[in-house]
Amino acid sequence: MKNNRLLETFVHGVFLVLGLITVGFVLLITVYLVAAGIPAIREIGLAPFLLGETWASTAAEPSFGILPFILTSVYGTAGAIVLGVPVGFLTAVYLSKMAPPAVKGVMEHAVSLLAGIPSVVYGLVGMLVLVPGIRKLFHVPDGASLLAAMVVLAIMILPSIIKVSVTALDAVPKEYEDASLALGATPEETYFRVSVPAAKSGIAAAVVLGVGRAIGEAMAVMMVSGNAPNMPELFQSVRFLTTAVASEMSYSAGLQRQALFSIALVLFLFIMLINATLNFFLKRSKEG
Repeated sequence: MKNNRLLETFVHGVFLVLGLITVGFVLLITVYLVAAGIPAIREIGLAPFLLGETWASTAAEPSFGILPFILTSVYGTAGAIVLGVPVGFLTAVYLSKMAPPAVKGVMEHAVSLLAGIPSVVYGLVGMLVLVPGIRKLFHVPDGASLLAAMVVLAIMILPSIIKVSVTALDAVPKEYEDASLALGATPEETYFRVSVPAAKSGIAAAVVLGVGRAIGEAMAVMMVSGNAPNMPELFQSVRFLTTAVASEMSYSAGLQRQALFSIALVLFLFIMLINATLNFFLKRSKEG
């Protein structure tokens, strides 16, 4: 008995230490980004930095306005969610509730493979197939645009949404569905009015993971978006917050380098705000 208590205390201590290490890493990253990003914001000014429409970091008279990057990230993430979430959600319902076992097995392997493909491969395929396709389909000068970035991001978030949603739907007790069917509901009504509401917290978590992937992606987006610091338009080359840091960090110096750290700080706070907002609504939904 005493040995069991000592073992439980030891295991509890190990988990506590690991949890504190994780929290410590988050705090360390936060402190470093704040310390590295604040100097440039002080020198440039908060309003000119966040609301300025021109980014010309290497000009004779440099300008460091990141409003185009912020709006592009917002529009690009929203577009990816609008395109990707319905496809991922409906695919998850089909795999969990309707697909034959053989089809489900094949499609789950395909989804896992889709999750394992490196982002640079998505970007390469998008650059060689999607960008020329958009140029020909919509008769625009260049297919590297916000639309191309939205489509690539929508495809990239599908594995996260599908896999987590399938797990949540599979965890719904079969008794719920049997009771619904016994009351005269059709299978489709049962799936969407009983199973999906019962698994809504897991499906919402899948969407949160998809949003996190869409916001943080850089390489694939850089290859298909044109990477030009323009105000966002659907068929115009744009630059995201992530690609702004990745494209200039290698040769940056002085105020330009500090401004890139400030962009990273804005991106970090942006992700934290979105996660906190989604978790707030999820918590309210559970309490309701």
